Amino acid sequence: MTASRCANVRWWRWRRNPLRRRSDVLEAWIVLAGWVLALLAGLLAGLGAAAAVEADADRRRAESRAVSAVLAENAEGEVLARVGSDQRVWATVRWTAPDGSTRTDEVRVVPGTPAGDRVTVWTDRSGALTAAPVGAGEARLHAALLGVLASASVGGVVLGAAWLVRARLDRRRMEQWDAEWERIDTRWGRKTG
Repeated sequence: MTASRCANVRWWRWRRNPLRRRSDVLEAWIVLAGWVLALLAGLLAGLGAAAAVEADADRRRAESRAVSAVLAENAEGEVLARVGSDQRVWATVRWTAPDGSTRTDEVRVVPGTPAGDRVTVWTDRSGALTAAPVGAGEARLHAALLGVLASASVGGVVLGAAWLVRARLDRRRMEQWDAEWERIDTRWGRKTG
């Protein structure tokens, strides 16, 4: 005895077939539209997110400026030997803001740096301390990663919505099928199950 094989017929929902239902064609269009919209929306979201990250990095680089600050105290302290530590300690520094006022704050410096040494700090337009701006390469990496994440997220949401519509369509088909079996069983004079 040989096993029978099922033929996989492509595009069967669009071909003329006496067994094809209107809901089959509707489901085929839902699947096609879901994939196309997921690809397009994901692409646009990814490109938009990447452009926004690049623009933000450019803006931060334009607004930040390197300022020479003077160490107000000796940078002493024990450096904890742990993985990922950059081996620096907190110390108070003093610098001049763009408006001419003297500012002080704490920054991380190399341990053992004596008071009076100059260190470079980054400030914003108002003279407040800020983090060093990311370089062009790091900004591109951040933009690419966020673009991929945004693209996958938006594409997944669109595909999830298409799946929900298909699930609702399947539920409706099952309800119609159940009603049809109920009608046929009643006509035959008996009830199954």
